[in-house]
Amino acid sequence: MKWTDTLDIAIELLEAHPDVDPQLVRFTDLHAWVLALDGFDDEADKSSEKILESIQMNWIDEKDD
Repeated sequence: MKWTDTLDIAIELLEAHPDVDPQLVRFTDLHAWVLALDGFDDEADKSSEKILESIQMNWIDEKDD
């Protein structure tokens, strides 16, 4: 996965952290958690606030389903 795979990342985060409310996650923690995901293969500095917001929004949407 790359930073642009925001939906895939959100699904993986939901599986890795099922009890976490994604609305309460700080971007610093979100960034670290994405980097720690199995299958994530991108450079840490290629993320941005916009990408992290997209991941967070997808995670919220997936959790609500």
